[in-house]
Amino acid sequence: MASNFTELAIDCADPAGLARFWCSVLDYEVRDEDAEEGVVTIGPPVADGGADRPGPVPPVLTFARVPEGKSVKNRLHIDVSPSDREQGDEVRRLIGLGARRADVGQGDASWIVLTDPEGNEFCVLGDRRP
Repeated sequence: MASNFTELAIDCADPAGLARFWCSVLDYEVRDEDAEEGVVTIGPPVADGGADRPGPVPPVLTFARVPEGKSVKNRLHIDVSPSDREQGDEVRRLIGLGARRADVGQGDASWIVLTDPEGNEFCVLGDRRP
């Protein structure tokens, strides 16, 4: 038996704001929000009838408020693959949502590095389709 990857926890300053950004990026929705604790969890939309979708379950993202800011390059990051448009079109869409281009020393790679509104790096892949 193995473990399943079910959740990625992300420390941040503004859980609700970062959750909104990532909901737009991934077509996720807010699953749980505790404003008092400063925690927001997002995940894929629930299937018709209120049941979760069959098959593999994509991980949820949980954003938790922390007092310290980001100070160095992430050691773990998210890669996204556009599912219905080309890489350049997706990069433009994400920048319109609040992402920014980033240079982490990637050189002339096939992926494009962006940061989310709090400076967390993520990559937009150009040659992988789910």
